[in-house]
Amino acid sequence: MKSAASVYDASPVYALYKTLTVPSLRPATLHCITSIFYNFFFRQYRAAWLPGRVPVTGVDHPLDKKIPFVPSWVTIYLDFVTFWVRMLSFILLTFGRRAFGPVKEFIVSMDRLYAFAAECYSKNFSTTDRPFYIARPRFFLIHLVDPHLMCVPSLHVMVVIHTYTRFAAMLRSMGAAEHTEYFSSQIEEMKQGALAIARAILFVKQHSVNCIPAALYAMTRFNAELFPPEEAEIFADMLFTDFSPPGSPTESPTLLQSKRSANYNVRPCAAPKTRLPAADIAEIKNHIVNLFRRFLAEGKNAKNWEEPLLRFLGKI
Repeated sequence: MKSAASVYDASPVYALYKTLTVPSLRPATLHCITSIFYNFFFRQYRAAWLPGRVPVTGVDHPLDKKIPFVPSWVTIYLDFVTFWVRMLSFILLTFGRRAFGPVKEFIVSMDRLYAFAAECYSKNFSTTDRPFYIARPRFFLIHLVDPHLMCVPSLHVMVVIHTYTRFAAMLRSMGAAEHTEYFSSQIEEMKQGALAIARAILFVKQHSVNCIPAALYAMTRFNAELFPPEEAEIFADMLFTDFSPPGSPTESPTLLQSKRSANYNVRPCAAPKTRLPAADIAEIKNHIVNLFRRFLAEGKNAKNWEEPLLRFLGKI
Protein backbone atom coordinates (compact mmCIF):
# COMPACT_ATOMS: atom_id res chain seq x y z
CA MET A 1 0.00 0.00 0.00
CA LYS A 2 1.09 3.55 -0.69
CA SER A 3 1.44 5.95 2.20
CA ALA A 4 -2.02 7.21 3.15
CA ALA A 5 -2.65 10.93 2.83
CA SER A 6 -4.01 13.22 5.53
CA VAL A 7 -7.76 13.18 5.97
CA TYR A 8 -7.54 16.96 5.66
CA ASP A 9 -6.37 16.59 2.06
CA ALA A 10 -9.79 15.18 1.10
CA SER A 11 -12.31 17.70 -0.17
CA PRO A 12 -15.77 17.57 1.47
CA VAL A 13 -17.25 18.36 -1.94
CA TYR A 14 -16.45 14.83 -3.11
CA ALA A 15 -18.50 13.24 -0.35
CA LEU A 16 -21.44 15.55 -1.06
CA TYR A 17 -21.29 14.63 -4.73
CA LYS A 18 -21.03 10.88 -4.16
CA THR A 19 -23.66 10.62 -1.43
CA LEU A 20 -26.16 12.53 -3.54
CA THR A 21 -25.48 10.74 -6.84
CA VAL A 22 -24.99 7.11 -5.75
CA PRO A 23 -28.50 5.55 -5.64
CA SER A 24 -27.79 3.45 -2.55
CA LEU A 25 -26.57 6.49 -0.60
CA ARG A 26 -28.96 9.21 -1.77
CA PRO A 27 -32.06 8.36 0.36
CA ALA A 28 -30.07 8.19 3.61
CA THR A 29 -28.25 11.42 2.73
CA LEU A 30 -31.43 13.34 1.99
CA HIS A 31 -33.08 12.03 5.15
CA CYS A 32 -30.01 13.03 7.19
CA ILE A 33 -30.00 16.55 5.73
CA THR A 34 -33.70 16.86 6.56
CA SER A 35 -33.09 15.65 10.11
CA ILE A 36 -30.29 18.17 10.62
CA PHE A 37 -32.39 21.08 9.39
CA TYR A 38 -35.41 20.02 11.42
CA ASN A 39 -33.70 19.10 14.68
CA PHE A 40 -31.12 21.90 14.68
CA PHE A 41 -32.40 24.87 12.71
CA PHE A 42 -36.21 24.51 12.76
CA ARG A 43 -36.44 23.68 16.47
CA GLN A 44 -34.25 26.65 17.41
CA TYR A 45 -35.92 29.18 15.15
CA ARG A 46 -39.38 28.09 16.27
CA ALA A 47 -38.29 28.64 19.87
CA ALA A 48 -36.76 32.02 19.02
CA TRP A 49 -39.81 33.23 17.11
CA LEU A 50 -42.40 31.66 19.43
CA PRO A 51 -40.87 32.02 22.90
CA GLY A 52 -42.45 30.37 25.92
CA ARG A 53 -43.30 27.03 24.33
CA VAL A 54 -40.16 25.34 25.72
CA PRO A 55 -38.17 26.69 28.70
CA VAL A 56 -34.73 28.18 28.09
CA THR A 57 -32.03 27.88 30.77
CA GLY A 58 -28.77 29.79 31.02
CA VAL A 59 -25.88 27.40 31.62
CA ASP A 60 -22.91 29.73 32.18
CA HIS A 61 -20.39 28.85 34.88
CA PRO A 62 -17.91 31.12 36.75
CA LEU A 63 -15.04 29.14 35.20
CA ASP A 64 -16.06 30.46 31.77
CA LYS A 65 -14.55 33.80 32.77
CA LYS A 66 -11.13 32.15 32.98
CA ILE A 67 -11.31 31.24 29.30
CA PRO A 68 -10.58 34.23 27.05
CA PHE A 69 -12.58 35.13 23.98
CA VAL A 70 -10.19 34.45 21.07
CA PRO A 71 -11.81 35.26 17.69
CA SER A 72 -9.03 33.52 15.74
CA TRP A 73 -10.46 30.15 16.81
CA VAL A 74 -13.59 30.71 14.71
CA THR A 75 -12.29 28.84 11.64
CA ILE A 76 -11.64 25.72 13.73
CA TYR A 77 -15.07 26.10 15.33
CA LEU A 78 -16.89 26.32 12.00
CA ASP A 79 -15.18 23.18 10.72
CA PHE A 80 -17.40 20.82 12.72
CA VAL A 81 -19.65 19.96 9.74
CA THR A 82 -16.94 19.70 7.08
CA PHE A 83 -14.97 17.68 9.66
CA TRP A 84 -17.23 14.67 9.24
CA VAL A 85 -18.06 15.25 5.58
CA ARG A 86 -14.34 15.42 4.76
CA MET A 87 -13.85 12.15 6.64
CA LEU A 88 -16.43 10.50 4.38
CA SER A 89 -14.53 11.80 1.33
CA PHE A 90 -11.36 10.20 2.64
CA ILE A 91 -13.12 6.85 3.18
CA LEU A 92 -14.77 6.95 -0.26
CA LEU A 93 -11.56 7.94 -2.06
CA THR A 94 -9.54 5.29 -0.25
CA PHE A 95 -11.90 2.32 -0.56
CA GLY A 96 -14.18 3.15 -3.47
CA ARG A 97 -17.36 1.09 -3.79
CA ARG A 98 -16.39 -1.02 -0.76
CA ALA A 99 -17.05 2.04 1.36
CA PHE A 100 -20.67 2.54 0.27
CA GLY A 101 -22.10 0.31 3.02
CA PRO A 102 -20.10 1.80 5.93
CA VAL A 103 -20.66 5.33 4.62
CA LYS A 104 -24.41 4.75 4.48
CA GLU A 105 -24.35 3.40 8.04
CA PHE A 106 -22.46 6.48 9.19
CA ILE A 107 -24.93 8.85 7.50
CA VAL A 108 -27.85 7.02 9.13
CA SER A 109 -26.07 7.21 12.50
CA MET A 110 -25.52 10.97 12.10
CA ASP A 111 -29.24 11.31 11.35
CA ARG A 112 -29.98 9.44 14.58
CA LEU A 113 -27.48 11.55 16.54
CA TYR A 114 -29.30 14.80 15.75
CA ALA A 115 -32.64 13.24 16.68
CA PHE A 116 -31.10 11.80 19.84
CA ALA A 117 -29.80 15.21 20.99
CA ALA A 118 -33.20 16.72 20.24
CA GLU A 119 -34.74 14.48 22.91
CA CYS A 120 -33.15 16.85 25.41
CA TYR A 121 -33.59 20.11 23.47
CA SER A 122 -37.28 19.48 22.85
CA LYS A 123 -37.90 19.56 26.62
CA ASN A 124 -35.52 22.34 27.64
CA PHE A 125 -33.40 24.67 25.55
CA SER A 126 -30.20 26.14 26.97
CA THR A 127 -28.03 29.13 26.18
CA THR A 128 -24.92 31.03 27.28
CA ASP A 129 -23.87 34.66 27.41
CA ARG A 130 -21.93 34.93 24.16
CA PRO A 131 -20.40 38.26 23.08
CA PHE A 132 -22.04 40.05 20.18
CA TYR A 133 -18.95 40.18 18.02
CA ILE A 134 -19.37 40.64 14.27
CA ALA A 135 -16.07 42.26 13.31
CA ARG A 136 -15.25 39.13 11.32
CA PRO A 137 -17.69 37.89 8.64
CA ARG A 138 -17.68 34.38 10.10
CA PHE A 139 -19.02 35.67 13.41
CA PHE A 140 -21.69 37.61 11.55
CA LEU A 141 -22.69 34.30 9.93
CA ILE A 142 -22.83 32.57 13.32
CA HIS A 143 -25.12 35.23 14.80
CA LEU A 144 -27.25 35.18 11.66
CA VAL A 145 -27.95 31.44 11.46
CA ASP A 146 -27.60 30.19 15.06
CA PRO A 147 -30.20 31.35 17.63
CA HIS A 148 -27.89 29.81 20.27
CA LEU A 149 -30.46 27.73 22.14
CA MET A 150 -28.86 24.26 22.03
CA CYS A 151 -25.95 24.33 24.45
CA VAL A 152 -26.58 21.36 26.77
CA PRO A 153 -25.50 18.97 25.47
CA SER A 154 -23.09 20.53 22.96
CA LEU A 155 -24.02 19.11 19.57
CA HIS A 156 -20.68 20.32 18.21
CA VAL A 157 -18.83 18.08 20.66
CA MET A 158 -21.22 15.19 20.05
CA VAL A 159 -20.74 15.37 16.29
CA VAL A 160 -16.94 15.44 16.38
CA ILE A 161 -16.75 12.63 18.95
CA HIS A 162 -19.08 10.54 16.85
CA THR A 163 -16.90 11.22 13.81
CA TYR A 164 -13.53 10.27 15.24
CA THR A 165 -14.83 7.16 17.01
CA ARG A 166 -16.74 5.94 13.95
CA PHE A 167 -13.76 6.60 11.69
CA ALA A 168 -11.73 3.77 13.23
CA ALA A 169 -14.83 1.57 13.38
CA MET A 170 -15.48 2.11 9.67
CA LEU A 171 -11.93 1.08 8.84
CA ARG A 172 -12.39 -2.10 10.85
CA SER A 173 -15.75 -2.82 9.21
CA MET A 174 -14.14 -2.93 5.79
CA GLY A 175 -12.52 -6.20 6.61
CA ALA A 176 -8.85 -5.67 7.48
CA ALA A 177 -7.66 -5.56 11.07
CA GLU A 178 -4.39 -4.03 9.88
CA HIS A 179 -6.26 -0.91 8.79
CA THR A 180 -6.26 0.35 12.35
CA GLU A 181 -2.46 0.22 12.44
CA TYR A 182 -1.93 1.35 8.86
CA PHE A 183 -4.17 4.37 9.34
CA SER A 184 -3.03 5.10 12.90
CA SER A 185 -1.82 8.59 11.99
CA GLN A 186 -5.16 9.43 10.38
CA ILE A 187 -7.08 8.05 13.37
CA GLU A 188 -4.99 10.23 15.69
CA GLU A 189 -5.42 13.18 13.34
CA MET A 190 -9.20 12.84 13.55
CA LYS A 191 -9.15 12.64 17.33
CA GLN A 192 -6.96 15.72 17.54
CA GLY A 193 -9.29 17.51 15.13
CA ALA A 194 -12.21 16.67 17.40
CA LEU A 195 -10.31 18.00 20.42
CA ALA A 196 -9.44 21.21 18.55
CA ILE A 197 -13.08 21.84 17.72
CA ALA A 198 -14.10 21.10 21.32
CA ARG A 199 -11.56 23.71 22.50
CA ALA A 200 -12.77 26.16 19.87
CA ILE A 201 -16.33 26.19 21.19
CA LEU A 202 -14.94 27.56 24.46
CA PHE A 203 -12.58 30.14 22.95
CA VAL A 204 -15.27 31.61 20.67
CA LYS A 205 -17.73 31.60 23.60
CA GLN A 206 -20.35 29.47 21.88
CA HIS A 207 -20.51 27.11 24.85
CA SER A 208 -19.85 26.94 28.57
CA VAL A 209 -17.63 24.47 30.39
CA ASN A 210 -20.94 22.89 31.46
CA CYS A 211 -21.81 21.98 27.87
CA ILE A 212 -18.85 19.66 27.32
CA PRO A 213 -19.49 17.17 30.16
CA ALA A 214 -23.13 17.05 29.07
CA ALA A 215 -21.98 16.09 25.57
CA LEU A 216 -19.54 13.51 26.90
CA TYR A 217 -22.31 11.93 28.94
CA ALA A 218 -24.73 12.02 26.00
CA MET A 219 -22.24 10.20 23.78
CA THR A 220 -21.71 7.44 26.34
CA ARG A 221 -25.46 6.89 26.17
CA PHE A 222 -25.65 7.18 22.39
CA ASN A 223 -22.95 4.59 21.75
CA ALA A 224 -21.28 3.16 24.84
CA GLU A 225 -19.36 0.62 22.78
CA LEU A 226 -17.44 3.24 20.79
CA PHE A 227 -17.36 5.90 23.50
CA PRO A 228 -17.27 4.31 26.97
CA PRO A 229 -16.82 6.45 30.11
CA GLU A 230 -13.09 5.74 30.10
CA GLU A 231 -12.69 7.28 26.64
CA ALA A 232 -14.80 10.26 27.73
CA GLU A 233 -12.42 10.98 30.58
CA ILE A 234 -9.39 10.61 28.31
CA PHE A 235 -10.98 13.10 25.92
CA ALA A 236 -11.56 15.56 28.77
CA ASP A 237 -7.98 15.16 29.99
CA MET A 238 -6.60 15.92 26.50
CA LEU A 239 -8.87 18.90 25.94
CA PHE A 240 -6.21 21.58 26.37
CA THR A 241 -3.31 19.63 24.90
CA ASP A 242 -1.96 21.30 21.75
CA PHE A 243 -1.44 19.07 18.75
CA SER A 244 1.72 19.10 16.63
CA PRO A 245 2.59 16.64 13.86
CA PRO A 246 4.32 13.63 15.46
CA GLY A 247 8.10 13.91 15.62
CA SER A 248 8.17 17.35 14.05
CA PRO A 249 9.26 20.78 15.27
CA THR A 250 6.95 23.78 14.99
CA GLU A 251 7.96 24.44 11.39
CA SER A 252 7.82 20.79 10.35
CA PRO A 253 7.46 19.67 6.71
CA THR A 254 3.94 18.47 7.57
CA LEU A 255 2.99 21.86 8.97
CA LEU A 256 4.67 23.72 6.13
CA GLN A 257 2.76 21.58 3.67
CA SER A 258 -0.48 22.29 5.52
CA LYS A 259 0.23 26.02 5.28
CA ARG A 260 0.23 25.69 1.51
CA SER A 261 -3.05 23.82 1.59
CA ALA A 262 -6.34 25.57 1.00
CA ASN A 263 -7.61 23.74 4.09
CA TYR A 264 -4.76 24.94 6.34
CA ASN A 265 -6.89 26.81 8.85
CA VAL A 266 -8.96 23.78 9.83
CA ARG A 267 -6.09 21.39 10.52
CA PRO A 268 -5.62 20.61 14.23
CA CYS A 269 -1.91 21.55 14.03
CA ALA A 270 -3.00 25.00 12.82
CA ALA A 271 -5.17 25.79 15.83
CA PRO A 272 -4.16 29.02 17.59
CA LYS A 273 -1.77 28.37 20.47
CA THR A 274 -3.85 29.88 23.24
CA ARG A 275 -2.23 29.33 26.61
CA LEU A 276 -4.13 29.21 29.89
CA PRO A 277 -2.54 29.13 33.34
CA ALA A 278 -1.92 25.54 34.43
CA ALA A 279 -3.99 26.07 37.58
CA ASP A 280 -6.97 27.24 35.51
CA ILE A 281 -6.67 24.29 33.14
CA ALA A 282 -6.60 21.88 36.07
CA GLU A 283 -9.67 23.52 37.60
CA ILE A 284 -11.59 23.43 34.31
CA LYS A 285 -10.71 19.80 33.64
CA ASN A 286 -11.66 18.85 37.18
CA HIS A 287 -15.05 20.52 36.76
CA ILE A 288 -15.69 18.81 33.42
CA VAL A 289 -14.78 15.35 34.73
CA ASN A 290 -16.74 15.74 37.97
CA LEU A 291 -19.86 16.98 36.23
CA PHE A 292 -19.56 14.19 33.67
CA ARG A 293 -19.33 11.63 36.48
CA ARG A 294 -22.36 13.17 38.14
CA PHE A 295 -24.41 12.86 34.95
CA LEU A 296 -23.18 9.31 34.48
CA ALA A 297 -24.12 8.28 38.03
CA GLU A 298 -27.56 9.88 37.80
CA GLY A 299 -28.15 8.33 34.39
CA LYS A 300 -27.72 4.76 35.64
CA ASN A 301 -31.15 4.76 37.29
CA ALA A 302 -32.84 7.20 34.93
CA LYS A 303 -35.82 6.13 32.86
CA ASN A 304 -34.61 8.21 29.92
CA TRP A 305 -31.01 9.11 29.10
CA GLU A 306 -31.67 12.87 29.14
CA GLU A 307 -33.06 12.99 32.70
CA PRO A 308 -29.74 13.98 34.37
CA LEU A 309 -29.35 16.86 31.90
CA LEU A 310 -32.93 18.03 32.38
CA ARG A 311 -32.47 17.87 36.15
CA PHE A 312 -29.34 20.01 35.74
CA LEU A 313 -31.35 22.48 33.65
CA GLY A 314 -34.09 22.57 36.26
CA LYS A 315 -36.77 20.92 34.14
CA ILE A 316 -37.37 17.98 36.53
